[in-house]
Amino acid sequence: MFISDAFAQAAPAAAADSSFAGSLTSMLPLVLMFVVLYFVMIRPQMKRQKEHKAMIDAIAKGDEVVIGGGVLGKISKVGDSYIHVEVANGVEIQVQRGAVVQVLPKGTYK
Repeated sequence: MFISDAFAQAAPAAAADSSFAGSLTSMLPLVLMFVVLYFVMIRPQMKRQKEHKAMIDAIAKGDEVVIGGGVLGKISKVGDSYIHVEVANGVEIQVQRGAVVQVLPKGTYK
């Protein structure tokens, strides 16, 4: 009664859009998300891995280190894949090189 009937108008024929441009514009947000993901997450992680590997390779006898579980100690022996860490007088543990989390400045651990 108060509402009149609405009829859809016939839509004009869609312009002949090239399929390449149409697919490119629809994929643009996805590509941008991957670019942002790379610069925000992947690149910094690769940088941290490179720094950790350089730190592990530079470990020498006498360095003071923190091991994965939070154990502090002084390196007494260095091998190819394992190191011996003295955690107390006469107490020495053997751990993998990769377990070292941080190399401390000299004199930190006594």
